[in-house]
Amino acid sequence: MNGDEAMNDDGEENFGSCLSSLLDNGSIESHRYYLARKTTLEMLKDRGFAVPSCEIELSLEEFRNKHGGTPDADDLRISALHKDDPSIKAMVIFCGQSIVKVNTIRAISAMIVNKETLNRLILVVQNKITNQALKAVEQFTFKVEIFHITDLLVNITKHELKPKHQVLTDEEKVNLLKKYSIDENQLPRMSQKDAIARYYGLEKGQVIKVTYSGELTQLHVTYRCVW
Repeated sequence: MNGDEAMNDDGEENFGSCLSSLLDNGSIESHRYYLARKTTLEMLKDRGFAVPSCEIELSLEEFRNKHGGTPDADDLRISALHKDDPSIKAMVIFCGQSIVKVNTIRAISAMIVNKETLNRLILVVQNKITNQALKAVEQFTFKVEIFHITDLLVNITKHELKPKHQVLTDEEKVNLLKKYSIDENQLPRMSQKDAIARYYGLEKGQVIKVTYSGELTQLHVTYRCVW
């Protein structure tokens, strides 16, 4: 037993301050919601939406003080406008732990005010979504993305082994194709289902610049077109 550990008077193991600081005494559910919401906010910011830094930098303790140990999924909802074009609006809705059924989607549809002004809806689910619910999702007039909460517990773009990704604007894409005298179908491809493509919400035809850097790869740049 080292200096950071000791036995209390009842013979139970007592952790020192160093180890105690690493223990999480809150609920797993609140921790998952916290991590997923933080990643979602970062994702929106990386897509160009206006997201307050104070929301992203919220600590787990502050999150629990605000939402409690068992957060209400409805209270975690996010609405954001695009920085360059405020007419572009995105909304994030967290679903509870139950199976997402068609009635759930109908309730979400009824809850959204001014549907005509919404451009993108992100649903964060914790359970499976039924086929009927998926068909109901297809009836929305705007883009709907579905993420499982476990996909958002870690921001994949911040992993140290991941190369840097930069989404090209339409103008940058045109200049790239002109520079190399190629068509977009001659570029390496990236599936729209790729985790990076989903993170940035990329559409078919968009081009992303991938920069590799490391002891083995050195500095290497490539471009991939979403299909």
